[in-house]
Amino acid sequence: MRWLVGWSSIAASFGTVGAVGHHGEGRTVHPVGSQLLWGDPDPLWAVGDWRPDEIRVVTVATSEGAPTTRLAVLGCCGATDEQLRVGLLAARGGALRHLTAWPGSYTAVVQIGRRITVAGDLAGARPVFHTPWANGTAYATAALPLADLIEAQLDIGHLAALLACPETPEALGDGTPYAGVKRIPPGHALILREGSREITGYEAVASLAVAAPQADPVSAVEGVRDALVEAVRARLTAPRHAPETLPPDPGPVPGMGPAERRAARGAPVPGIGADLSGGSASATLALLASGLPGLPGTVLGHGTGAGERLLAVTFNDLSAPGREDEMERARAIAANPRLHHVVVAAGEEALPYASLESGPLTDEPAPSLVVAERHRRRLSAGSADHFVGHGARQVLDAHPARLADLLMDRRRRHLLRPVAALARAEGPSTHSLFVPLAVYRAARRLARTSYRTGLETAASLLPDANRDAPDLDTPADASLASLAWSRPGPAARWLTGEALAEVSVRLQEAALRPAFVQRPGEARARAALARHAADQRILEQAAEIRSQRLHAPYLDNQVVRAARALPESLRVQPGARAAILRRVLAGAGIHDLPPGWGTPSQATSTAAGRIGLRTALPELIALFDAPLLADAGLVEARVVRKALRAASEGEPLPLDGLAELASTELWLRRLVTRRGTCWTGTAAPRQRAVAGGVVPARRTLQP
Repeated sequence: MRWLVGWSSIAASFGTVGAVGHHGEGRTVHPVGSQLLWGDPDPLWAVGDWRPDEIRVVTVATSEGAPTTRLAVLGCCGATDEQLRVGLLAARGGALRHLTAWPGSYTAVVQIGRRITVAGDLAGARPVFHTPWANGTAYATAALPLADLIEAQLDIGHLAALLACPETPEALGDGTPYAGVKRIPPGHALILREGSREITGYEAVASLAVAAPQADPVSAVEGVRDALVEAVRARLTAPRHAPETLPPDPGPVPGMGPAERRAARGAPVPGIGADLSGGSASATLALLASGLPGLPGTVLGHGTGAGERLLAVTFNDLSAPGREDEMERARAIAANPRLHHVVVAAGEEALPYASLESGPLTDEPAPSLVVAERHRRRLSAGSADHFVGHGARQVLDAHPARLADLLMDRRRRHLLRPVAALARAEGPSTHSLFVPLAVYRAARRLARTSYRTGLETAASLLPDANRDAPDLDTPADASLASLAWSRPGPAARWLTGEALAEVSVRLQEAALRPAFVQRPGEARARAALARHAADQRILEQAAEIRSQRLHAPYLDNQVVRAARALPESLRVQPGARAAILRRVLAGAGIHDLPPGWGTPSQATSTAAGRIGLRTALPELIALFDAPLLADAGLVEARVVRKALRAASEGEPLPLDGLAELASTELWLRRLVTRRGTCWTGTAAPRQRAVAGGVVPARRTLQP
């Protein structure tokens, strides 16, 4: 786990580096295992196993007596030093957007005198957190260190909102699971001036009253292609790193080659690699990374390096049938001579809910905790720098609520193809005949519903979510449920009435607050992307392999920005993501794709989740025998255990909701049993955040 932390305070100086504490000057406190980037009066540290090239600090020379002007960029950034200096000068004049326009995934921190600016990303994969502390404000890219710093307790209300409405920003607000620690929204920057804080957006927002001019589809797709190519190029041109020294190789093992023995010892392969699932998202990255032209030191200007082949890793789940076509497509793509194909086969040991007792404590809870072992087995056979296709669905696909945006712009004819596709997905039945009319009515209702009315309606319906929760069995049912300003999450049906009532109050209060309202489809799409990016961040922490870096280019700022320029009429068409990525590859000179490329494969993951739940049922029942969630008043243990048994027997219950409950309970148990703290020094906090057990007081977890 890697993060940066710093603070801004009222005092001009504290005499020693990082000499900030609760009890006056000279009382030092600093993060454990930190690297100081700059010192008082507003220090900044990088904490964790950062690579040397992942930390870049640029300082602009100024005249004597002028305020210090410097920029720190942490992460993978494709900008040159000169571009960083130009961006620093632009930020000094207030143009913060320049700090987010470079290829890669990074966090930028600017210091101009006593003014500190920290820019978050557009997707939410690199969030920024802040909290009041020591007559000022502390900030970090992880919430747990700040919770440790202020000795925070858990915010049970936020956990309730996270389970009840995970894709509704109005319910979540700017909170985190830790009381007193706040998060800035995606697309915003945190500005600190001698302890005071301001949160400002750096991205232009379209007007609700006037439709934005539609971009040309050809030029919009070309923009996505250029952004993806630059995102991949930024990773390929970065310095290569070999894995750190690990236990020695035990020698030949029957049935295991060198790659398998290295994976068993927990070491990634040196070089560049990528997932190759057979789907369009990961295959696009693998093909771009293996054949991107114009890189220095390559054979004939192609490939990832001089004579180097890209390691393509395919995960073959032997416990869940139905992936034969996907595996065949992966093998066909891997026939490319610039790819070295490795298939990681796994059985029950890699199913969802496997090895729940192991795993690190993550910054926040997320549904990916129950599949961390599954991903760790695949990534252990990967490379030191490994591409993953996560986020492509949320970035490129159209959220169903965008149908309402089309109606608001009077583009009714563009609804014909997506509505017809939903009717075909229902199959030949009487119900499918009414799907087009039902979807059109729901989209028109959403287009005519104001933001305030939509939230008030959602708030009034939420307390009954645990009694009237619908079963979303078909794509049409899920699309109809998505055509609303807010809808309950899959875990809401198992929450207590008290928890749902509290989240309902949050929605009612949000409806009364003035806010700049986006179009319903655009707002819902951005919320879904933020939710997925947060889950991806936690997955990287839960499945982390030492010396390995996961790269998700679809979540990069410039890719998200280019995808938002795609016309809605293009995005809502069936198979739009595969068509866009096919044109991206064609623009990069890659045309030979296997039959069936881009076919959705969501059903296989659902089958694996049900098999994993059935296999791990005894462990899950034990997990909810005396759950901390019940002590906090969020669930009733008996109800959850009954749902687990019913789902394992094949009852059509939302598996995503059960995964969220299990992940949150697992995270709570790891949190309250943790040892140590993130801080040291004479003025370090005396206790870690949320140390101890849950009490039935409903509001706090006391140490």
